[in-house]
Amino acid sequence: MTVRARERDGRPSRERILEEVMAAVAEHGLAELTMAALGRRLGMSGGHILYYFGSKDRIFLEALRWSEGLLADERRALLARRTPADRKLDQFLGLYLPRGPRDPRWMLWIELWARTPADETLREAQDDLDAGWRDDLAALLARGVRQGRFAEHDTAATATQLLALLDGLSTRLVLGLRDTERATVLQLARDAARSLVPHI
Repeated sequence: MTVRARERDGRPSRERILEEVMAAVAEHGLAELTMAALGRRLGMSGGHILYYFGSKDRIFLEALRWSEGLLADERRALLARRTPADRKLDQFLGLYLPRGPRDPRWMLWIELWARTPADETLREAQDDLDAGWRDDLAALLARGVRQGRFAEHDTAATATQLLALLDGLSTRLVLGLRDTERATVLQLARDAARSLVPHI
């Protein structure tokens, strides 16, 4: 992997650390990701990484926030395109779903979901990230109603329902369960969207 920009003190930048966390999760999964192994990838001690972020959970959360921030930029670009809302909805589904088994963003999501009942910080972060997707999807659906592509309906409720279905499909895909190739899952997501969003 090419060495990216470093801070003035010679240590890897925060962005590079988060990139390496995502790459390590994709390659080995969370169970195999130790601070020592991550430190070796970055040329620094695992203890220093923990000092920098505070805890392993915090590193995972910051990596997820960073990844979600990139996707939020893609969502904003998608919503700003001059394309019909029904086509945007299809593109939104593709953006939301994992890219395939072991997608590091989704592996982090699953790991952190399991820990949220006992951790208020993680729960608040999850709620915040979920709200970004839900609000953008509701806005997309509302635009479709204004364009005459979708019939009048409760767009906020539909967004919540559709994202819940996408979460289930995404979990099956990222875990690599049988008959859950991405193309199959994407088609199931499209079918779910068609059943939930009233078209004109």
